[in-house]
Amino acid sequence: MTMFGYNVLGFGSGGPPPNTATGGTITRSGAFTIHVFNSSGTFTPVSPSTLTVEYLVVAGGGGGSAGGGGGAGGYRSSVSGESSGGGASAESALEVSGATTVTVGGGGAKNTGGADSVFGSITSQGGGSRGTSNPTPGDGGSGSGSYSSNRSNVPIGEGTANQGFDGGSSVGGATGGGGGGASEVGGNGTLSSSGDGGDGVESSITGSAVTRAGGGGGVASGDNGNNRGEGGAGGGGAGGESGGAEGEAGAANTGGGGGGYSGSEGVGGSGVVIVRFLTFG
Repeated sequence: MTMFGYNVLGFGSGGPPPNTATGGTITRSGAFTIHVFNSSGTFTPVSPSTLTVEYLVVAGGGGGSAGGGGGAGGYRSSVSGESSGGGASAESALEVSGATTVTVGGGGAKNTGGADSVFGSITSQGGGSRGTSNPTPGDGGSGSGSYSSNRSNVPIGEGTANQGFDGGSSVGGATGGGGGGASEVGGNGTLSSSGDGGDGVESSITGSAVTRAGGGGGVASGDNGNNRGEGGAGGGGAGGESGGAEGEAGAANTGGGGGGYSGSEGVGGSGVVIVRFLTFG
């Protein structure tokens, strides 16, 4: 449709009509139209009725556990020239026809894994959280860091292939391991310092470079209260301190893991789904 000789979508009336779709928050950058879903919704191609799209699907981050940092939400991307989580190459673009359900996973509360994010046939796994039992690892998109009160190693949380990395280990008692991130494993806790969360992956799918899916830092306790683990780049929350700061939350819509805690929780950050396609072509 045109108005005053100009297409109402902002394109000149003399050229071909643009590709269009509905759903999410819509912006344009360069040659692309971008749909950002910070909460669940529906993506529907309008013109034409079938579109080939690139996507970024990040799940909710795991909540911090009693010591260990929460794992980042699983990270899957098809953006050309970028990578998915876990060191994997970018996936193939997706052909979408008709209304397609978009689910944005929420971050996990303490001791609770994050929720999955879904775009059509693409599912990213929620980040791991160790749970309330020391021997129980927190597997997920990225795995949670471990912690043990008896100074013996306990199983780390394992990441999901092509989505994220494992959490860090812990010698127990003094410090916790960091949660895994989309680009690296969580740092190991030692007797002198807590493990940092693993870093996430940077993407320019929106036209600006943003890092997402960083793991949560491990908690520091005893004589190491000032050495809490830092959150991984990409929204990971810092770990807590015994008798001091609590674990920090993962940043919203990054899939960042929550920081390990010694009392209150560092909740995981919610995920995000971003879809883009060529405006013309």
